[in-house]
Amino acid sequence: MKYRVHRFNLKMTSDQSKLEQFLNSLEGEVITIIPNVTWAPKVQVDFLLIVEKLG
Repeated sequence: MKYRVHRFNLKMTSDQSKLEQFLNSLEGEVITIIPNVTWAPKVQVDFLLIVEKLG
């Protein structure tokens, strides 16, 4: 099996449709989505790591 890891930069309040388009464009199976959470000065997600399993 081969895997590919994608980094997806986002703003949680405005990038929902971009994330949806990105996920629908992937060729393989999404194995997991790992958020990068920062805590200062407020809690937010800066980017996602998306692991894709290729056929």
